[in-house]
Amino acid sequence: MLKVIGAGFGRTGTDSMREALNTLGVGPCHHMFEVLPDDRQRKMWLALVRGAAPDWPEIFRGFASCVDWPSAAYWRELAEFYPEAKVILTWRTAESWWASFERTILTVIDAGNPDSLGAAILAERVFGGRLGDRDHAIATYEAHVEEVKATISPERLLIYPVGSGWEPLCRHLDLPVPDAPFPRRNASDDFHAAVEAAEKR
Repeated sequence: MLKVIGAGFGRTGTDSMREALNTLGVGPCHHMFEVLPDDRQRKMWLALVRGAAPDWPEIFRGFASCVDWPSAAYWRELAEFYPEAKVILTWRTAESWWASFERTILTVIDAGNPDSLGAAILAERVFGGRLGDRDHAIATYEAHVEEVKATISPERLLIYPVGSGWEPLCRHLDLPVPDAPFPRRNASDDFHAAVEAAEKR
């Protein structure tokens, strides 16, 4: 059963948040890096995007939290299905998000491949067929942030700016602050190596 739902777009510190949640014992944490090497996961998510009824307990079997896409594209449905779960909106400015997205995720999405989960989730569901359109993508990002803030109650939602450290996260989850630095994962320079490693797992 999910205890934490990440609503933030990819490239808002989601891999660092994944590692932080795992460190806090709120894991394993589901992330796109868990989906890429797993045929079962990819097939379930592709079926869902194509209209299959969601079986959330099966999709998240073995996971206690989720961040990043593909789950972030279904944050509203997940928040309704798991009403006791806390929601975390990882956040950075729209301009800095686009700069990071453009040089990482955008470069590896095969928008012309109908069997590509990234294309199905991002190019179609999230960005409405306008994945590489900067102004549209930024407007989509900003609208998403406002929608999450307007939908999830303040006591359930943590808006987490990238780089905020342990304190706001641990306070939100009512957990002690670990005696370790907050993880810093998946910087742009490491992104492609991480994707390649995940696909080979």
